[in-house]
Amino acid sequence: MTEKNTVWPKEIRLNSDKNKLSVGFESGSSFEYAAEFLRVLSPSAEVQGHSPDQRVTVPGKSDVLVKALEPIGNYAVRIVFDDGHDTGLYSWEYLHELGESQEERWQEYLDEMESKGLSRIR
Repeated sequence: MTEKNTVWPKEIRLNSDKNKLSVGFESGSSFEYAAEFLRVLSPSAEVQGHSPDQRVTVPGKSDVLVKALEPIGNYAVRIVFDDGHDTGLYSWEYLHELGESQEERWQEYLDEMESKGLSRIR
């Protein structure tokens, strides 16, 4: 886990299809995130709830795109998705954490979807 306030982005780039976000950090690490991954793991209360037992499994986002990126001070970015979701503030620390645990978090999401009989397709 990275210590708070030590993770700073060097470059943030949305691809031309608007379905992948790349973030390079000053530490030298860089990650590419699918829009679907970022949407279903949004740090918003709408997705995460106000406690772990309120967390929502978000189905049907396989084709979601990033509509806009809005800087929030010097600590985060708001990602606006084309499905209207725009309440998640992705701190640099959260993006870095997602990048480091991407494979594990994605598999957990897929397993959760399967166990609940949900689909990634709208």
